[in-house]
Amino acid sequence: MVAQEVERKNGIEASRTDLAPGPKGTIERMGELAASGAVALPRRGSMTRIATFNVNGINARLPVLLRWLERTKYDIVCLQELKTPDDKFPVEALQSAGYGAVWHGQKSYNGVAILTRGTEPRERRRGLPGDPDDTHSRYLEAEANGIVVGCLYLPNGNPAPGPKFDYKLQWFDRLIGYSQSLIDTGVPSVLCGDYNVVPTPIDAVVPRRWAGDAVYFPESRNAYAEMLGDGWIDAIRAVHPAKGIYTYWNFSFRGGYDKSSGLRMDHLLLSPDLSGRLVDAGVDADIRGGERPSDHAPAWIELADGFDLDTAVTGAVTP
Repeated sequence: MVAQEVERKNGIEASRTDLAPGPKGTIERMGELAASGAVALPRRGSMTRIATFNVNGINARLPVLLRWLERTKYDIVCLQELKTPDDKFPVEALQSAGYGAVWHGQKSYNGVAILTRGTEPRERRRGLPGDPDDTHSRYLEAEANGIVVGCLYLPNGNPAPGPKFDYKLQWFDRLIGYSQSLIDTGVPSVLCGDYNVVPTPIDAVVPRRWAGDAVYFPESRNAYAEMLGDGWIDAIRAVHPAKGIYTYWNFSFRGGYDKSSGLRMDHLLLSPDLSGRLVDAGVDADIRGGERPSDHAPAWIELADGFDLDTAVTGAVTP
């Protein structure tokens, strides 16, 4: 059995596009153009690297988070499920690790934060418009590296149907409306976080296992599809169009985690004007098997600075 088959059986796959079957992703397109001499690929140092990570309790997982930040050195990091009030957020530890931060905490539940390496993010908004009575800390927005970054933790919605699922759909409607205003402004934007949505069957190791769960309900998937229809680009799927990639696994009663429970529900959506800058995307799945892990693994993207693939392609074919 080849390595790719072993990894698929275990519910985790490497993020290399050269293992992916089916339609060509962004990496193949860039590689073919570079090989032909049509374009020059951007240097690794000229990238903006953005990651999203549901930490499932920032203070409980702080050593895990700090080791991961030191190893990966992402430029912008969005965190969800902080599960801590604002005054307990570990800002000093993150500053010592080289990251500025803005955060929107809540005791025991929810909570989102945006970290930027070597700089301070400029906060633009906390909370979505449309419901002044919504006190959940689920949305935070900041500007960094010339990009508007929205960090979100969409409601889970279980048990469904019921009031919690109704709240999920209402929150999703508010997100759809607000996200359209971001596209209309033409400002390069990324909306990333735990969407609590499994968009398609390829995004679950065993899709039928989740048929009765709110993350897989048709209404949840249709709302996500509506965002894509509005122009938002699912970065993982743009790079890996036909590959099972997962960001969440259940904890196992015997320790470790249940590899057959893999789901992709942590997403990074790009505004259309960033599509040509997308260079790579993947998941740091190895962190899920570490000590005291979250039940999620970080998903990430790389955006080229000063490079646009769509423009390069147009220029390459112009006589």
